[in-house]
Amino acid sequence: MSDPTRPVGPRIISIVNQKGGVGKTTTAINLGAALADEGFNVLLVDLDPQGNASTGLGIDPSERAVTTYDLLLEDADLKDVIRPTNVEGLVIAPATTDLSSADIEMMSVEKRSFLLHDALRQPEIDAFALDFVLIDCPPSLSLLTVNAMVASHSVLVPLQSEFFALEGLSQLMLTVREVRQTANPNLRIEGVVLTMYDRRNNLSQQVEADAREALGELVFKTVVPRNVRVSEAPSFAMPVISYDPASKGSQAYRALAQEMVEKLEQTTP
Repeated sequence: MSDPTRPVGPRIISIVNQKGGVGKTTTAINLGAALADEGFNVLLVDLDPQGNASTGLGIDPSERAVTTYDLLLEDADLKDVIRPTNVEGLVIAPATTDLSSADIEMMSVEKRSFLLHDALRQPEIDAFALDFVLIDCPPSLSLLTVNAMVASHSVLVPLQSEFFALEGLSQLMLTVREVRQTANPNLRIEGVVLTMYDRRNNLSQQVEADAREALGELVFKTVVPRNVRVSEAPSFAMPVISYDPASKGSQAYRALAQEMVEKLEQTTP
């Protein structure tokens, strides 16, 4: 039975696309930083064995003694996994390559699809007073990604503004529907955000037009432009809003955070 005295938990959002190189980790880092800059407390869960979100927020591999692998498979406490970042209000559960074997190891666990769901609902999460949990998923529709969807309230899909961008989306939508039917009936699509957008490029404009025609209101009004500052920021272990607050990339992620919060305020009772 749920405890009515416990505070309402954070909004949990998986950032998912089975294609690599679409700006998924970049979106996770910078959306998290932008939400933190708006005054929210944010946890970024790095669920990608590459650990790029951890590196991009300055978490050295030597500081990753307890990681999301331990959270899933070793019953680690959240307080032992979560690390502070250089961004006030943004903390991270880091990842290492240990996660690359997690899919296989989870197969022998009875409630294998609910491991992250249960880990993120430990009572001690209340101590962090989180408003949002963002989950950076691996570039595949693997058991790790299914764990993220089962744990989440919604899914955010970064969509690269390039040819074939929409082709993989149907498979992703089928996976969301399957998770709804089997494990998480309340899972919804938070939205689709166009990334690496070039207004001078007819192809970007065509992808945007096709996406808005096919998906309607699911596509965020905010688009994230192709911007060199966004690409440079991770090499300095910083989100772009810290690295170059005036850049177009920084402005776009701030606008995306504001638009997402406004949508949530309109749709959440």
